[in-house]
Formats: sequence, structure tokens, C-alpha cells
Amino acid sequence: MIIQIIGVGHIGGSLAISLRENGFASKVIGSDLDAAALDKALRRRIIDEACSWKDGLSQADICILAVPVDAILKLLPQVLDLVDQQTVVDVGSTKEQILNLVDQHPNRGRFVATHPMAGTEYSGVEAAIPNLFDHKHTVICEVEKSEPDAQEKVADMYRSIPMKMVFLDRKAHDLHAAYVSHISHISSFALALTVLEKERDEERIFELASSGFGSTVRLAKSSPDMWIPIFRQNRDHVLDVLDEHINTLAKFRSLLIKQEFDTFYKLIEEANRIRKILE
Repeated sequence: MIIQIIGVGHIGGSLAISLRENGFASKVIGSDLDAAALDKALRRRIIDEACSWKDGLSQADICILAVPVDAILKLLPQVLDLVDQQTVVDVGSTKEQILNLVDQHPNRGRFVATHPMAGTEYSGVEAAIPNLFDHKHTVICEVEKSEPDAQEKVADMYRSIPMKMVFLDRKAHDLHAAYVSHISHISSFALALTVLEKERDEERIFELASSGFGSTVRLAKSSPDMWIPIFRQNRDHVLDVLDEHINTLAKFRSLLIKQEFDTFYKLIEEANRIRKILE
């Protein structure tokens, strides 16, 4: 199977590594506006060949769009204009605007909308790593609108990694992604800014920072080039969950002011239930 990766960064590069190592890809073609990224990917043997996306598409069985979601909006219709039997896959973190854009495209059936729920706070081809997706979940959106052979190719690809597949519609995906991913990043950005502001007066804050602090603000290292388009496209759902988060923080603040620590204790106990879900 010849795989084309458009956007050879953290996600695209990590997918390339997995699909090469497990034998699903007989050849991986990389396309990227950043020539230095392609050179690094070739030197690391993440890809076998580098070329323009149009030249790569003409050779590919599966074309994976691993670019920021605003770039997907521009690129996806152009790719679908040129496909014949190729299967086109995106790995973006939002779905509603992307699917709305191509609903009426004559080659819509060649497209499978997906979102592998994996990644780190790092970006770029330097951050491409093996086994990033192993045993994680990938969301496939409105798979019934894709042609049967395209569905099967993408399912085989994710099973080969292996990943577990979850099926959602576009609105459900964006709502759930806001709750389990997008709000985590906003919270991490906000906490990092709060501590950086305080650190101007108290330099020892970072000297005393423990692994707990590091894990809480880990996501604050994520690229704004990736996350601003996500927040823009999923603005309404992110605002909804952000309002709920702010209300909860205000409740904690009120309990501290009133010294109602028994109630605070019960809320922490309730929060501990998240362990059962995550485990």
C-alpha cells in the first residue's frame, strides 16, 4: 500500500513510522511546504520519497492530510478534485466545518474523516515517534458517507497499528473533543500564564516545581499554529465547556473564601471518580 502523508510533522510523521514498521505501507511519500522538514524525514527514513502533494497523490493508494485544520479546509477540496480511486483521510481535531465543506463534493465518497486521539505537546517532524498510536482510539466520523472500499482501507490501516475505532457524527465529535481535549489545552495555557506572571516576583516557584506541576502544564508547550485553528473552528463547543469550567473554579474559590472545607472534600471525592473512567 502506497501512503502519502501531507504534513510530515508530529502526527503525520508518527503515522508514517507506524505504518512502515508494521508493514502496512510498502512506500511512504511525504509532502510538506517546509523543505527542511522533508529533508529531516528522509534522513530519518520516516518517508521514502519527498515530492509535491499533487505528484504524491498521483502515486498514492491512501492520502493522509496531517496539516492544521485551517489548512485542511483549503487543501481537502483541491485533493478531492484530483482523486480517482485514491482514499483521502484527514486526522484533524475538528470535524464539523471540514465535513460541511465537502458534503456536496462529487468525490465525497473517497474521503474518510478521522481523528486519532493521540499526540504529545511537541510539534514538527523532530517529534515523530514510534508507537504513538498503539492501542489508542481513533474517531471515524460519518463513515456511512464514504464508499465501502475507502471505509475498509482506512479500517485496515488503523487496525494494523493497532488502534480501536469509535464512530461518531460531526457534531458529537466536536462536542466530545471540546470536553476531553480542547479544554485541557486552554486550562494548561492559562495556568502557565498565571505562574509565569507570578514568577516575576517569586523566582523560586520553578525551583520547587514538582512532577505534578509539570504534568499539569505539559500541554502549554503545544504549538499555537495548531491550536488557534482548532479553537477557531470549534469555538462554540469550547466556549460551552469553558463556561462550565469557570463556574466550577468559581465554586472552589467561594468554598475557600467561606472556609467550607467539608464541601470542598466532597467535591474532591467526586472528582476522584474520574479514575474509574480513565482506567
